[in-house]
Amino acid sequence: MITYTVPLEKIDSILPQHRKFLQDGYDNKILLFSGPKNPRSGGVVVARAVSIDVIKDFFNHDPYFINNCATYDFIEFNPVKHQDFLDPWLEGM
Repeated sequence: MITYTVPLEKIDSILPQHRKFLQDGYDNKILLFSGPKNPRSGGVVVARAVSIDVIKDFFNHDPYFINNCATYDFIEFNPVKHQDFLDPWLEGM
């Protein structure tokens, strides 16, 4: 969970950099999906890695983090039940 800590005007000015950062996560098969909350107070990202520390390190490079525009809440869980089409992504850890 990402929570914005600055006005949306500042978020919007960094948004292209943030999306490029996220694309790196998709290209490296770390991220499954992401998008803004409704209302737009932050965002939600589903990611996977061998440890939560890897995910935290990844998000330390987010332009929102670097520019002190957001806070992050990391929720670790074990996806015991899921759609079968996710098997290859989940097994890629």
